[in-house]
Amino acid sequence: MLFFNTMMFGTLIAISSYSWFSMWIGLEINLLSIIPLFKSHKNNYPAEATLKYFITQSLASTIILFSIIFSMNMSEFIPNNWNYWMMMILNSALLMKIGSAPFHSWFPEVVEGLNWMNNAILMTWQKLAPAILIMYNMNMMTFFTLIIITSTIIGGIYGINQISLRKILAYSSINHIAWMLASMLNNKNIWLIYFIIYSLITLNIIFIFNLLNIYYMTQLFNSLNSNKIIKMLFIMNFFSLGGLPPFLGFLPKWLVINFMINNNFYSLSMILVIFTLLTLFFYIRITFSTLMFKINENLIKSMKFNSYELIWFNILMLSSLIICTLIFNLL
Repeated sequence: MLFFNTMMFGTLIAISSYSWFSMWIGLEINLLSIIPLFKSHKNNYPAEATLKYFITQSLASTIILFSIIFSMNMSEFIPNNWNYWMMMILNSALLMKIGSAPFHSWFPEVVEGLNWMNNAILMTWQKLAPAILIMYNMNMMTFFTLIIITSTIIGGIYGINQISLRKILAYSSINHIAWMLASMLNNKNIWLIYFIIYSLITLNIIFIFNLLNIYYMTQLFNSLNSNKIIKMLFIMNFFSLGGLPPFLGFLPKWLVINFMINNNFYSLSMILVIFTLLTLFFYIRITFSTLMFKINENLIKSMKFNSYELIWFNILMLSSLIICTLIFNLL
């Protein structure tokens, strides 16, 4: 509980700090508090995953501190008068913290060694601070365009060949990072909407996996068939994460594409959409493996299920696109 609170506290220091140095301190507090959380015996390879995470994050922190000290006065918060290369070094280090391609190699490896609850923290809360800090210096259009293209390509292609559900979610996360960076190019509010919706859908999926204790695609075949409600919610959540229109996951992608086309980012939005179709393909492949029926399965089995909070939360999450558009109409 203590380390969880200090982890959140570190992120809040980083995003509300007035100077770059206190931002670095916030990131360090965040990193030092999450290490004991990862070092749990419930994890698959606790020491390995924790050490990989610590080494990459501390390297990124060192590079951030180097670029801050090298290029400016500590109290100066305006990045416009910095050296271009120093800006690139700082942004690269922040992108490494967030796990964006081409600095992504540590991310699937760390995810593979952790259990679902730690993955929930790693895929949602840990992206918050670096992403907001990247927003402060988004005036490097070519650099960020290259990062977005590599992230979406790697997130799309690498995920196809995986059977571990943790790695599939990791590569999908890299693909979503590309969308989040693209949303930052245009409008900061859209980034916030995207981040919140992505986090909620990912948490939903992780809670279902954690409830059923599933880690690989082969386990899906047996475990989801016993409960039809969970199976339905599971399939819909994956469609939502891929961004299919009737679900909530479509809303942020819709907004990002809208703003990108308004700002003449035609080719970038086309690349993003094409490679997101690849991620949608491997989501659909996961859901198809759960649609197979076992021979001894009774299709009209009595629905015995206790976690009604999960069901209501899922129904609310999946149907809220319609509610959102209704709100826009009212406004």
